Amino acid sequence: MFTGVLANRTVLELGSMIAAPFATHILNQMGAEVIKIEPPSGDTTRKLVRGGPSGTYIAYNRGKKSICLDLRSDRGLEIFHKLVKNADVVVHNLSPGAARRLGVSYTGCSAINPAIIYCHIKGYGAGPLSEGVASNPIAEAATGVMYANRVDGRPSRLGPSYHDQFAGCYAVMAILSALLDAGGDARRRNIELGLYETGLHIAARELVGVQLNSQLLGRQDQEPSPEFSIPGYGAYETRDNRWIYLVMLTDEHWSKFCKAASVATDPELATLRQRRKSRPQVEQLVSAAVETFDYDELARKLSEVGAGFTEVLSPDRVLDAPQARESGKYAQFPFSCYAFAAPNFPLPALTGENVENSPPPLLGEHTYAVLQQIGYEDKEIRSFITEGAALTANHDAELWAKVRDAKA
Repeated sequence: MFTGVLANRTVLELGSMIAAPFATHILNQMGAEVIKIEPPSGDTTRKLVRGGPSGTYIAYNRGKKSICLDLRSDRGLEIFHKLVKNADVVVHNLSPGAARRLGVSYTGCSAINPAIIYCHIKGYGAGPLSEGVASNPIAEAATGVMYANRVDGRPSRLGPSYHDQFAGCYAVMAILSALLDAGGDARRRNIELGLYETGLHIAARELVGVQLNSQLLGRQDQEPSPEFSIPGYGAYETRDNRWIYLVMLTDEHWSKFCKAASVATDPELATLRQRRKSRPQVEQLVSAAVETFDYDELARKLSEVGAGFTEVLSPDRVLDAPQARESGKYAQFPFSCYAFAAPNFPLPALTGENVENSPPPLLGEHTYAVLQQIGYEDKEIRSFITEGAALTANHDAELWAKVRDAKA
C-alpha cells in the first residue's frame, strides 16, 4: 500500500481560524493522524456562516479527528497531557497569554514527551511585540502589502488570508525539518513562528525594490508589479463577455500575442521600453484586438503560438475546468446534508494513494474513540463527559440556520 510520508505520525492541533488548521491540513494530507483539540465553543470557523461552519472550516479540517476538551479543568488538562505523551507534534495558534493560561507550552509538553515537536504560530516572533496579537490583515498592514492595495484610496486587505496560509506552510517546513533531525538540538523542536515575520519574508521583493529605486532614482517609489508597469499584461474582455488574462512580460510575448490576435507589427512598439512609453496606445490596441474575438477562438489562437493566458474564472466554475477535473486534484465528500469538493495538496507523491477524503468532524465527534485509543476505560470516559471535562458530538443538531424563503 502506497501511504503518505507522515503515516503513523500523530499531530495534536489546538487551532482556530486559518494558520494552524491550514498547517495541520497539509500534515493530514501527507498521511499524519491529526487530532483537533477544541474547546466547548469549538473552532471559531464552525460558527461563521449562518451560525454554522464556513468554507474555511470545511476545506481545511476534513479528515481530522475532533476531541472536545475543557482545558481549564484539571481533568481536561490531564487528558491533554496524556495525548501529548502519545503524540509526535503539537501545533497551535493560541495567543501567548491564552497558551500560558491553559498550560499549553513547550516547557510543559516537552516535560511530558521530550521528543515532542512543538509549533506555536503567533502574531509576532521575538521582539518588543512578542506578546502582541496579530491577524492576517495586521500582517498585511505592518509589512507594506496593504499600503499599495487601495479601494477608493483607502488601504485595504487583499481578501484571501494568504499570510495565514503562508505561515501554515512555513510551519510545515519547520515541522518536517525537526522530524528529519529528531535526535538533534532541542531548539529545533521548539518552533515559534510569527505571522508578522512571515509577512516580512513574503514582502522581501517589494521592500528591496523600494531600496533599489531609492538608490537608483533618489526617491522611494514602490516598485510596481508587472501588471501595473507593463502594458498588455492583465485582464481584457472578449466579444462574448468573458475575461482573458494575458501574460506580456517580454518582447517575445508581445510578438506571439500580435501573431495570434492578427495585430499588425509596429516597429515603434517592438520593445518593452517603447511600449511603456506608449502605454495608453498599447492598452487600447490590446483591448480592441481582444474584443474582436470570442474567448474560445482567441484561446485557440494563443495556444497555437505558445502564448501565456487563462480565463478569469468565477469561483463556482474553477473546479469544472478540465485541468482541475484530472484525477486526484480534489476530493468530494458529504457534510451534513450537503456535498462538497475541496482541492487536495498538490504533491500526490507525498500523500500516497489514500488521501483522507472524509468530511470535517463534528465538534467532539471523536472524543470517545480517541480517549479509548490512549487507554482510558469506558467508565472514566463517561465520568469525563459527565463532569464537562470532555464533550461528545451532538449528531442531531442542525449545523446551519435554515435559509429563509427568498420571498419572505
